[in-house]
Amino acid sequence: MPSQCPFCELPVERIVDQNDAGFAVRDAYPVSPGHTLIISSRHVSSLFELSAAEREQLFSLIDRARGVLDNQYRPDAYNIGINDGAAAGQTVPHLHIHLIPRFRGDQPDPRGGVRWIIPEKADYWSKRG
Repeated sequence: MPSQCPFCELPVERIVDQNDAGFAVRDAYPVSPGHTLIISSRHVSSLFELSAAEREQLFSLIDRARGVLDNQYRPDAYNIGINDGAAAGQTVPHLHIHLIPRFRGDQPDPRGGVRWIIPEKADYWSKRG
């Protein structure tokens, strides 16, 4: 465990769910109400460093977190994302998966979703892009 990793040093009271491979916490800087992070218990920076069993268990936590968020916030949809590497925007080099509840009207035109990381390539459906 590298020193000063914010995910390796999270207070236990922040954890809302966990299993052998990881744990879930609410994002400290949420994009929307209920924004949750699923974090690997093992300090790895990439999804590709996990075993198949670890990936399966982390995705089980995503399913469980979704159930809680569905009941608590009743979102209309979700964005699920991983920034895997600095060039992809990863700022904390400890694997974490964003589960972001989305609500009708939270953006005027949500089409393209995660494609908006490169705005000039996001809109492939109209003559604008």
